[in-house]
Amino acid sequence: MRVVLKIGSILYGRRRRIATGGVALLACLVGYSAVFGANGMLVYQRKKAEYRTLQQRLEAAQKDNDRLAQENRALRSDPAAIEREARQQLHYTKPGEVVFVAPAASFGAPRSQQPATAQK
Repeated sequence: MRVVLKIGSILYGRRRRIATGGVALLACLVGYSAVFGANGMLVYQRKKAEYRTLQQRLEAAQKDNDRLAQENRALRSDPAAIEREARQQLHYTKPGEVVFVAPAASFGAPRSQQPATAQK
């Protein structure tokens, strides 16, 4: 019983230091949680960067969708667009036109890997 009273009186005398240490420890835990926790600043910054990336992808997809919709409308009604598409995909030419076709080999490939072509 004496030991308990002695420990109690020591703790009572140092109660301010103990309370200050407890508050400091609590503040450290809260700060750690605010920075590294599940909803901390690091996670927030990652999510913000991901949001910007997704926003840019969405804008690019919307621009592509608008371009394709405009191309679709042109192919439904514009005879020049229909002719241009037929010329590109079906390789149609008008009488008297000359078509130049680039070789399919890449420019960086060695000569031995490029296909042989007939020369006049």
